[in-house]
Order: sequence, then structure tokens, then C-alpha cells
Amino acid sequence: MKNLLIQTARRTGLVDADQLAKFLEENTGPVRLDEALLNCPYFTEDVILKLFAETLGWEFIPEISAKSVPPEFVESVPATYAQHHFLIGIKPQADNGELTVVLSKPLDANALDNISKMTGLPVKAAVSTRAAITSVIDIAYEQRTTVIEEVAEELDSQNLDQLMDEVAGSDDLLDVVNRPPVIRLVNDILFRALQLRASDIHVHPYESKIQVRYRIDGILYDSLSLNKNVLPLIISRIKVMAGMDIAERRLPQDGRCSVRLGQREVDLRISTVPTSYGERSVMRLLDKSTALYGLDELGLGGSDLKNFDSLLSRSHGVIFVTGPTGSGKSTTLYACLNRINSAEKNVITIEDPIEYQLSGISQIQVANKKGMTFATSLRHVLRQDPDVIMVGEVRDIETARMAIQSSLTGHLVFSTLHTNDSAGAVSRLLDLGVEPYLVSSSLIAIIAQRLVRKVCQNCKKVSEPSQHEFRELGLGSDAVANGTEFFVGEGCEKCFQTGYRGRTGIYEMMLINEEVRNLIYKRESAGTIKKFALDSGLQTLRMDGARKVLAGVTTISEVLRVTQADVI
Repeated sequence: MKNLLIQTARRTGLVDADQLAKFLEENTGPVRLDEALLNCPYFTEDVILKLFAETLGWEFIPEISAKSVPPEFVESVPATYAQHHFLIGIKPQADNGELTVVLSKPLDANALDNISKMTGLPVKAAVSTRAAITSVIDIAYEQRTTVIEEVAEELDSQNLDQLMDEVAGSDDLLDVVNRPPVIRLVNDILFRALQLRASDIHVHPYESKIQVRYRIDGILYDSLSLNKNVLPLIISRIKVMAGMDIAERRLPQDGRCSVRLGQREVDLRISTVPTSYGERSVMRLLDKSTALYGLDELGLGGSDLKNFDSLLSRSHGVIFVTGPTGSGKSTTLYACLNRINSAEKNVITIEDPIEYQLSGISQIQVANKKGMTFATSLRHVLRQDPDVIMVGEVRDIETARMAIQSSLTGHLVFSTLHTNDSAGAVSRLLDLGVEPYLVSSSLIAIIAQRLVRKVCQNCKKVSEPSQHEFRELGLGSDAVANGTEFFVGEGCEKCFQTGYRGRTGIYEMMLINEEVRNLIYKRESAGTIKKFALDSGLQTLRMDGARKVLAGVTTISEVLRVTQADVI
């Protein structure tokens, strides 16, 4: 084989034949030839694989489509086996009943034999890179049909007392072979949630059933009903995963854990509370493999984006992002930190909890039970010579006062508040007890935001809104006269029959100028401040929503659902 590889190298020029010969001569150890060459620092993986393919007369496949993986391969070969050996089966171009097994280790003959035995099909080999094979394994095994109902029936037919011992220990959601039914059931519930892009899973017990619900794009949907008898098993399994006390059923508990879906890491934040019909559980899913949004991907309009960018270059001041829970405030703050994260600035965050890890930034987890609150953490952070500080949330006067005083001593501070609009944030700070002169001198901007669902691009169609909708949104009849098209989604498989897929932000950005500072200093009401800001050109949440409706991004009904009428 060594001589054949050297001859191929001379004939094709894929690698330097002399360098290859020298390496093969020096490496005479017990390591198999393909593994030694793939770990060789002189040659890249794809070049070595092309060399083997050329020598053995096999095909080198640079990219593999998940659609080419036959169902019989997914059903016969466990995901863990495919992952461990870095291989996948695909249909050959000629439909001759033969299975093409794509390998990343060309001389792994045992794996080829095993795949042939598992599938009962004749096999032929091809080669591809580890990265290409790994990505297609994840997609192919995600596309398997989940069998939640079958597993639930299997659970019902078994003795529940015997199954209580089976709730511990499982890793990969794709690994379903020989797992106890309760583990397979919980794995399948999680697996389906990730398929549907759900952010939360609710396990809700009723008098006669258990309802599993998924929150997708901010809306809760009933997904499946299970027999009431399996509730103790499901809750026990969830508690074991999160490291909770499974014997304690009368008190609320919180926990967290990580699960894998192939190569994807997903964090779960889990809460259980006792109800009259048994324990109820909610799981929040945070997909670590999801890339953080850039500032230009959030849905900010052209002028807002320009203003936002200029705010990030300021050396000191406080920027508040406001909105209800689940309105994307944390995502906006992470996008800001990503934009200003640089070698020249010391950026520190204080969070509860840390949702995403940011490279080059120090992130501190709040621990209230140990006395590490937002306020005490902030006091210590100021001794760490920070340039930019992000405080997860301002909940009390101590944190508010510390954040504002931090900005006055030359730091740029980001934080969040729970208020309905931008002007309401000023009233909230004053209500907490912060002095007006501190608020007026430190605030540089308040950004209110909401999330609206986007029209599904796969099933969108032109629709004519009613006059009532036009009036509510503040659009005149000239919008129709100008030939503007309004879209809605009909509903399809990709959007869970909702007509919406994905979300984007709508924003209300109030920049604090000298006039607004004077109004704050005089303790004017939120209504007075907002009226002045509107006269100065403030775009409200509903106005920004209207812009996105006119651009065909979302629908009028969606904007009306998440915003209030602009009444001053």
C-alpha cells in the first residue's frame, strides 16, 4: 500500500512524493497507515483522502447531502456507531441495491463489514472529510421520525414501579438504542422541541392527562397528550438530568444541565413546581451552537443602526434596553458587546444566568444565596478597571444607583429594565428612588423592543388588510394606492402550519438630548417625555412595526398583537 500511495503521488502530484516517501519510511509503528497519514502535519486531510481515493479507485465526495442518506441506514445503524467511526451511508447514483459507505478512514475494513451486516446490503466504499460526514450524520439522524406515542404506549403497558430505577443516565438525544422507555420518551420530547425550534417545553399535568406544550416563536402550542400515570416517571427523569432531589415533591426546584444532539450542545434550564394534579415542569432550551446575532441582524432600521453604532463608541454613560420577559433584551445586549469587544477594552458582564459564552469577555454569574448579588458584584467589578460593564438587570435601587454612578466615573454601562416603552424607563428609575439629577446626567439612550414573528417565506401569499387594521396601525389609504403588497403565510410543514417562521425585533430608540435631560431633572411624567420625544422625531414600537409590515417582513395582526396604540 505504501508503494502504491507513493506511485499515485508521483503520477497525480497531489502531494510531494519524496516528502511522502520520507514520512512513510520514518513511521513504521503500530498505527494503521491511513490514521498515521491523516495525523501527519505535512499534508491536509482532504489531500490525503484524495490520494487514497485515487489509489484505491474510490470516489472522493467533498459534500454529502442528507437527502442521499437512505432511511434503512438510519434505522439499522446506531448514531453512536456512525459518529464513532465517522461514516455515513448514501444511495449510489446507479440504483442497483448497493449501499455506498462514505468513510473518513479509508482502511477501516471492519466498519465496512459491520455496516453490511447491520443493513443486510452489499456495500462499496467512498471517502470524505470528517467535517462533511459529521454534519450529515447530525442532520440525517435528526430527520428520523420520533416515536413518542409508541414509547408512551410501551410505558403504559409496563409496571411503573419497576421503571422508577431506569431514570438515570443518558447522553446523546440521537442515541436511542436499548434505552429504557422513560429515557427514550424524555429524549424524544426534547428532540422534537429542537426540530421545531422551540425555546421552552411545558409539561403540564391535568386531572386526566399530561399536556406537553412547546413555545415556538413566542407562542405556546399543544404538542401531545400523555397518560397521567407516567407523570412521576417523566418528572423524575427530568430531575435526574438537572441534578435535583427526586424525593422532594412538595417544594419548587430549579436546575440546569446540558444535552447533546449529535455535535450540537444544548443547555437546559429546568424548573419544577407542585400543582394540585402533580408536579409541573418547564424547560428552557439554549442552543450553544446557535451563532450570536450581529447588531445588523437584529432588525434595526438604517437610522437606528447608525445611532446605535455611535452610542457604542461613547466612553461613558448608561444605555438601558427595556421590554417584557422574552422580548430579546439579552440578545440585543450580547450583540452590542460583540460589536465593541476588542483587545483595547476591558469588558465585564454580571449576569443571572450566563446564557452564552463570549470570547474575550469576563462573565460573572450572580449567586444570591452566597451574597453575590448584582449590586455587590458591581461594587467588586469597579475595582477590576473595566471600560464596559453589562449588568443583566436592574431590580432594586442599590443596583440602579451603582450602575448610574459607575457611568459617571467613566464607564459605559449596559443594562435592562422591565418597562413597556422607552419613556417608562425614566419613571421606573425615579420610582426606585434614584435622584433625578443622577438619572438625567448619566442616561444616554433607552431602547424599548419587542419581537414579532416573520412571515414564512415558503408559504407567503399576498393579502389585503381590512380598513380597521390600517387605522389601528396608523397607515393611511395611500399605502394601498402606492401599490404596496401585504403578505401573510398560508401555513406549511416548515412553519408548523402557523404562517410564521423566525422572529425579528421592532425598536423604539430614545436618545437623551439636553431638552429630555431637563424634563427628567424636573421629574416630568413619562407621557410628557414621550410627547416631546415624538415631536423630536422618535419612532415608536408601532411605527417601526408598520415599517416592517410595509417591507413585507411581518403582518399587521402580528404588530398589533405585541404593541400598544400610540396614545399620549
